[in-house]
Amino acid sequence: MTPSQRPIRRSLPWLLAGLSMIGPFSIDAVFPAFPLIGARFGVDSAGLQQMISVYLITYAAMSLFHGAISDAIGRKPVIVAGMLVYALASAGAALSTSYGMLLTCRALQGVCAGAGLVVGRAVVRDSLAGAAAQQLMSRVMMIFSVAPVIAPIVGAQLLFLDGWHGIFWVLMGFTLLLAAALILFLDECHPPEARTPFHPRTLVRGYLEFGRDRQFWPLLISCSVNFAGLFLYISSAPHIIRDLLHLSAQGFPWLFLPVVTGLVIGAWLSGRLASRRSVAFTVNLGYGCLLLACALHLLAALVSREPMLPWSMLPLVLHGVGVQLAFPTLTLLLLDRFPHRRGGASSVQAFASLLLCAFVAGVMSPLLSGHMLYLALGASLLTVIGWLSWRWYHSMTRRPLAAQHFGPTVETELQTEITEPR
Repeated sequence: MTPSQRPIRRSLPWLLAGLSMIGPFSIDAVFPAFPLIGARFGVDSAGLQQMISVYLITYAAMSLFHGAISDAIGRKPVIVAGMLVYALASAGAALSTSYGMLLTCRALQGVCAGAGLVVGRAVVRDSLAGAAAQQLMSRVMMIFSVAPVIAPIVGAQLLFLDGWHGIFWVLMGFTLLLAAALILFLDECHPPEARTPFHPRTLVRGYLEFGRDRQFWPLLISCSVNFAGLFLYISSAPHIIRDLLHLSAQGFPWLFLPVVTGLVIGAWLSGRLASRRSVAFTVNLGYGCLLLACALHLLAALVSREPMLPWSMLPLVLHGVGVQLAFPTLTLLLLDRFPHRRGGASSVQAFASLLLCAFVAGVMSPLLSGHMLYLALGASLLTVIGWLSWRWYHSMTRRPLAAQHFGPTVETELQTEITEPR
């Protein structure tokens, strides 16, 4: 039975949407609790950023292996086990008696959280094909885009429940309920006869072979850096909201709402342009929006010493539009370098992107979040690196990109392989 013929349960989109929310909630829901956690364990703002970077590092490392493990033992066991261990890590975080214990539990959360997104994408590919897979992935990614707005708002409200502990107790309860729903309603879509043994050495050797492709590197850099500039503002949200804008924990939507508005608009535009304009046009338009957003960030920071609402946050809309215009096309080009190994290429891209995001959250954000001008300069540097990498690739390719399009069939097939590393 082919994927397009296999019947699926109506609950599948809801299960996948729930899995896609784990990542954003793990990062953004804890932002309102930073002052309380810092006061409890005597940790400064730079140390608190390690809660994000530690999570992202372990998330990135395991993203290289979740797919291969599910190829060997099946999709359902990996996802269910991941959610159960995540729930255990959340309980450990809520009960932490030292900051080291809390960081250890955050690292364990990162190890498990990727199982839902990485293996969930494989579930879509096993169960559906063509337009049906694209429609399901679009619905799931729409939830993924909205989750960062909801997460800090929910986190702020949970502070009234049991302080910062309440956030982790709710994460535990959510993943336990999700694990129970997966056990009851998720069908195993990877039968034993289709499974392949897991050999780490072979897997790593295959990943290293990607490095010998000259055009792989500029695409990998451009894909990975593409989101990093925007993530610098997202990871710096506690400092921006509390220290620069002087708002309470209820003020996080001032930052996250423009970000998600831009991401949703950019995703819609990307889909509209996919079959109408060339690859070069779409990516250049995306980087045009990103560079213009950085220029507006710099202008706003230079004109006013103190950030002002809503003007200081409005460029984030354009920043989000640029990310979503450039990222899908860059990722399609990267995956198309290896038509028979797109899953491996996607894993490497996810690993590089998450590792860079960990660096942004753990190093750049603590250094730059004291002033909006520093943040604007950091985001501009990352964006320029991405744009130069794109130009590097453009100069290397033999096929004129101005005339290159992704056909409907090819794009639908490749789009479902895209990893969204937020």
